[in-house]
Amino acid sequence: MPHIATALGLAESAASLTSPNPRVGCVLVGADGGVIGQGHTQAAGGPHAEIMALRQAQANGHRTQGATAYVTLEPCAHQGRTGPCCDALIQAGVTRVVASVQDPNPLVAGLGFARLRAGGVQVEVGAGEREARALNIGFFSRMLRQRPWMRLKVAASLDGVTALPNGQSQWITSPEARADGHAWRARACAVLTGVGTVLQDRPRLDVRLVPTERQPSLVIVDSALQTPPDAPLFGVQRPVLIYAAQPHAAREAALRQAGAQIVYLPGPPGADGAPAKVYLRAMAADLAARPFNEVHIEAGHQLNGSLIAAGLVDELLVYLAPLWLGQGAGMSNAGPWTALSQGLALDFQSLQAIGPDLRVVAQVRGQADF
Repeated sequence: MPHIATALGLAESAASLTSPNPRVGCVLVGADGGVIGQGHTQAAGGPHAEIMALRQAQANGHRTQGATAYVTLEPCAHQGRTGPCCDALIQAGVTRVVASVQDPNPLVAGLGFARLRAGGVQVEVGAGEREARALNIGFFSRMLRQRPWMRLKVAASLDGVTALPNGQSQWITSPEARADGHAWRARACAVLTGVGTVLQDRPRLDVRLVPTERQPSLVIVDSALQTPPDAPLFGVQRPVLIYAAQPHAAREAALRQAGAQIVYLPGPPGADGAPAKVYLRAMAADLAARPFNEVHIEAGHQLNGSLIAAGLVDELLVYLAPLWLGQGAGMSNAGPWTALSQGLALDFQSLQAIGPDLRVVAQVRGQADF
């Protein structure tokens, strides 16, 4: 359906805007078959896609009586920061709604469709379902699994090296790949890294190479609270959340003064009485409760391996440079495994040249089956 395709394009254009709400697009078609309004969901607290489309139609003097609404997600049925969209469609005289997929939010989950039908609106569901769900994979993950969709980004040479033995890693990939990586940062609710990366690279981990209307939150896994209070990352206006396992009053006070929020989530002590580290599964649940839909991971090989071992990596975003570096740090320290069958099975989603580099997107097999 071309109108659903247009609505999906509108939703995609809002990918970096709507968090924690889903990305939704809507196209209104009048009784005569012409498009009379369209829109996408705005920033949290702002109008949803259906309201934007209705407002555009009304502002241009179009009648909405007898119109059809093509929308990429079930119209909401609850009163949140905005009113129920299903009621607004009924009041506008819309007589048919074509929706891509049911909203997984328990506050909606079919209630919007039910209220539309009770109001005399014909409802059809399923057009563009796969694309709409993929566009909102993080929202579906948070609602159905109670944890974010976690995407692991790596930049490496063709032989999988992410840094030289002396730690040098800037820049293995091209400016084009780095800008593309920032676009993926922008669409996430949060960027996650480890304290090793903070200490080694002193990064900002913000979005600056592409336009954005908001900066994602920054999450640091820092079991012993080693993040320096003067780290460059504190120079960006955004929430900074540090997960720790080992209390340290003086360091905590300094980090809070710098603007960080500290959350203690210790796991069990390590082997031979080693200090506890952050319990990563509990962290993922806490991130969902905040609420974060998509988390973009840019960390070192140790934290990457720990997240993989915990079953928390859902998708890989890998940039490969036309470069062979030999010895150096790898993408993760996952394993060691004793059989090939223990490896992480993947399903390739896309393969694309970005400047001189190659971008590979692959999902961990089975992680999207919810």
